[in-house]
Amino acid sequence: MMDFFNITFPLTDPTWIFFLMLCIILFAPLLLGKLNIPHIIGLILAGVAIGEHGLHLLDRDSSFALFGNVGLYYIMFLAGLEMNMDNFRSIRGKAVTFGILGFVIPMVMGYAANVWVLGYAAIPAVLMAAMYASHTLVSYPIVARYGVSRHPSVSISVGATAITDCLTLFVLAIVGGQFKGEEQDSLLWLWLIVRVVVLGGLIIFFFPRLGRWFFRKYSNGVVQFIFVLALVFLSAGLMKLVGMEGILGAFLAGLVLNRLIPHVSPLMHNIEFVGNALFVPYFLIGVGMLIDLRVFFGSLTALKVAGVMIVMALISKWVSAWATQKVCRMTSLDRRMMVGLSTARAAATLAVVLVGYNIILPDGSHLLGDEVLNGAIALILVTCIVSSFVTEQASRRMALDESAMNNSATDDDSERILVGVSNDETSSHLVDLALLIRNPKLNDNLVALNVVTDGGRTNNSRRSKRLLLSASNVANAAGVTIKTMSRFGMNVASGIVHTHKEQETTELIIGLHRRVNIMDSFLGSLSETLLDEVRREVMVVKMLMPFNTIRRIVVAVPPKAEYEAGFTKWVDHLTKMASAMGCRIYFHSNERTLEYIRRITYSRPIKDKVTLQLMESWDDLLMLSAAVNYDHLLVVVTARRGSISYDKSFDNLPGQLTRYFSNTSLLLLYPDQHGEPTALQAFADPMQGHLNPVSWSTTIRHNYDVVRRWLRSKF
Repeated sequence: MMDFFNITFPLTDPTWIFFLMLCIILFAPLLLGKLNIPHIIGLILAGVAIGEHGLHLLDRDSSFALFGNVGLYYIMFLAGLEMNMDNFRSIRGKAVTFGILGFVIPMVMGYAANVWVLGYAAIPAVLMAAMYASHTLVSYPIVARYGVSRHPSVSISVGATAITDCLTLFVLAIVGGQFKGEEQDSLLWLWLIVRVVVLGGLIIFFFPRLGRWFFRKYSNGVVQFIFVLALVFLSAGLMKLVGMEGILGAFLAGLVLNRLIPHVSPLMHNIEFVGNALFVPYFLIGVGMLIDLRVFFGSLTALKVAGVMIVMALISKWVSAWATQKVCRMTSLDRRMMVGLSTARAAATLAVVLVGYNIILPDGSHLLGDEVLNGAIALILVTCIVSSFVTEQASRRMALDESAMNNSATDDDSERILVGVSNDETSSHLVDLALLIRNPKLNDNLVALNVVTDGGRTNNSRRSKRLLLSASNVANAAGVTIKTMSRFGMNVASGIVHTHKEQETTELIIGLHRRVNIMDSFLGSLSETLLDEVRREVMVVKMLMPFNTIRRIVVAVPPKAEYEAGFTKWVDHLTKMASAMGCRIYFHSNERTLEYIRRITYSRPIKDKVTLQLMESWDDLLMLSAAVNYDHLLVVVTARRGSISYDKSFDNLPGQLTRYFSNTSLLLLYPDQHGEPTALQAFADPMQGHLNPVSWSTTIRHNYDVVRRWLRSKF
């Protein structure tokens, strides 16, 4: 025990312990980042330095056990939460293949080496081989930092982790049961499988329903964050009760809550922030404190055991990834990513070696001796370092490839979304919609506007500041910057139109007008004025529940919608929404329009969740009322008067929506009528001539409406 300036080492004062941990979390990545060494290695090496096998500045007390478990659960939970569920169907076979090969190959190779090279008996050899088969996603934060966590190879590795760890724990349960004097040990593994399957089914059934109910009822970000953590630890605790490790429960909780927590939501940002800032670094430092570098310089027997364990662990995982690559016809970069993520050992390896070490044989010796325990510690250090370097290189290469591919795509760099906020109850929904459809590559593409009328009275000015602050908080919570503007004007419509022109915005999002008397129109004078003045895409929104609790998006598309200038853009926006919300999207239209929609969505990652359904006539819109539930979002793609896809039946929309869809969340979408026709319009010319379609049709339809109203009033 050391004493400097009345400070005793190892530290026991919680204040100084936490200060030292924060300093390590802050400076270790910064210092090693200058040396191009992965941040994770810095945290692990810092743990080696301050632990009892290093400078002994800290003891690995119960706080490290607590925060270490939280950090490990956090890693598995984030892995399930960030998994790309849109592509899960296409990669689940590969994930199962990699999981089985990643267990069988290390078990076979490890058992052979343990018996023939190290001379162990059958049961210790099997238990040691289980350490080679298991792996921990220690390097997963590197993948998340490079933004490639939704890459198929990453999802395959994450799914395989759950499979290999389950199989490893089954082996551990079977071997451990043989030394507990249990008569039913022959059926122990079968009973364990039954319990895990039943519990998994209950979690899959109840957690999404419970989460959807809670998010609809409570919108406070802190309350939602605590609720999500409670579900994660409930799932982990239940898994431990049935005999499995909690990491499986945490991963399963991430999978079932995946679609309730969109990747661009404030809640997701809060979860990632807290985990990456505190819990995950605590876990990595705690892993480092277990490592004793003197193991490498111990006896020749210990050095031989550690060497064989390290070599077999590294080679067997590389062979597993190589075999998966050949069987599933994947690329060498995919193989490198799978090797990087599946190489590190930590949690399951410690569980296996501690169980084996604590089993005392009749002669008083341990089933797995001190040399295996020390070899496991060396195995954790080496595999974590190798995993970090390989994952860092593969992630950097994937990020560069995706960046090059995205730069070659036709992204709209001029995107700028204007959100009109005027109501405390709806402003958060409007900003959430903007976050769902925005281009994440652009940093300053959101503008929130509130127009102050009545000569700019003090109360109105204060209310405007409060609304804009609320909108800014929602965007900032999601890690997105939003520009807020308060404008004085004689009326709201002119203020929005002038801001739209000054800021050169490409999309406008406003809330649906609430009718205050029987003479009021469905859209209201504000929306009608904006539709006349703004020729870019306009979304009029009425949300009855948060976006993340919507289970389905139903889109009604009129005939000839494919000829509008903004057709491709609004299809992209809706598919991007569905992808972020993790729900299915149904397009209803005629056969020709559905063919154009199919061409656009076919190349999108969400294509498996897109359903095209025939709607012969726009008059069949009423039939959708039977298919649209209260937890669905109905999107009606309509058009301004005089546009190519405008139809006289649109005049009946307000009455139909009020009567048949009053209890449904609604989005009215008016596409762009601006710019040159898109490539899709070149397939046919709907006007069959060279007349200006907007000006010509506007005049004709206006005259027609005048005559029709006169006849209706007379007869």
